[in-house]
Amino acid sequence: MITTLTCIVCPMGCSVSVALENGIVTEVAGYSCARGKKYAEKEVVDPRRIVTSIVRVVDGEIPILSVKTKESIKKDKIFDCIASLKGIAVSAPVKIGDVIVKNVAGTDVDVIATKSIDAA
Repeated sequence: MITTLTCIVCPMGCSVSVALENGIVTEVAGYSCARGKKYAEKEVVDPRRIVTSIVRVVDGEIPILSVKTKESIKKDKIFDCIASLKGIAVSAPVKIGDVIVKNVAGTDVDVIATKSIDAA
């Protein structure tokens, strides 16, 4: 099976083709750098993403806190991650890097605050 994708590692946007047989990459073509090759191989075998979202803040200077997964999670867990954040509310103060949800959706990855919010 051959998968063609656009590399997102740099602004060049190379069109990369990856041949996959029995879950193993057998050939990669069209990349301009080693990072592009590595990205393409990983993307077809184990696609992962950083998930960003928001949660409510109680008694804070502002009512919404931006959050993200501390590390990338498997692409098929994105919707489970988002669903886990629904209805979450944190109390101010919150500091950047604070863990908001541990082990989100059973991924072994935490969701963390991406900004600090002081109490109102």
